[in-house]
Amino acid sequence: MTRRQAGSTRRGGGGFPLSGVFNSKFSSYPLLPISLVLLGAFLLVIFAFHGSGLFRGRKDVVSRLEGDFSCTFEVPSAIPVLKDAYGGNLKSVLHVGPESCSVVSKLLREGEMEAWGVEPYDIEDADRNCKALVQKGIVRVADIKFPLPYRPKSFSHVIVSDTLDYLSPKYLNKTLPELARVSASGIIIFTGYPGQRKAKIAQLSKFGRPAKMRSQSWWKQFFTETSLEENEAAVKKFDQAASKLSYEPACQIFHLSSYH
Repeated sequence: MTRRQAGSTRRGGGGFPLSGVFNSKFSSYPLLPISLVLLGAFLLVIFAFHGSGLFRGRKDVVSRLEGDFSCTFEVPSAIPVLKDAYGGNLKSVLHVGPESCSVVSKLLREGEMEAWGVEPYDIEDADRNCKALVQKGIVRVADIKFPLPYRPKSFSHVIVSDTLDYLSPKYLNKTLPELARVSASGIIIFTGYPGQRKAKIAQLSKFGRPAKMRSQSWWKQFFTETSLEENEAAVKKFDQAASKLSYEPACQIFHLSSYH
């Protein structure tokens, strides 16, 4: 519409010799300006909806997922790397942490190791597979602030994810030695980085405190104070396996030796 008005003005003044050509061309293609108007209107609608929050939903979902990030979700991705690093020594594994049924199921599907789990949270809404694992005693619901229901060195390795982030040093002093007690060869800890995520409501109600993400130096100092040594050979092999398999962990991973 703007171009037609401009052309009409110029035609009346006779100041532009090609005005007749342009007016003839545009009148031959009446859909062009209409299409431009419709396209502009469509872009304006998108912009308006974006500002009003229609497209903000996906961003909010991503933010919630990031806020609920759990190192337990990292464990299945790390299993091939752990198998490569530990080889045949990874025989019988106890997983301690949320979503233990999922981790145990993944370990059992590997077919080369035995696996059990300790779920520190209520699992009232568990699926059929999880309930079956609990009924068979493969996965147990237990408060890790208290001694674990297993004999010394019942498992070759203990993998613990997330739960240590919700324990104060007072309870960590009891829980870590307990994990070392039931493991024969080592403990593998998956823990968050400082500022990485927020606590879930369910976890707050279980432990009574929000997650506290500690630095690598804090953990290493704590391991020293509890007489737990890092397994340097396992750390080196894990790093080599991670590089070979192009695996980049999203959590801090510590490899500790068991008490002898």
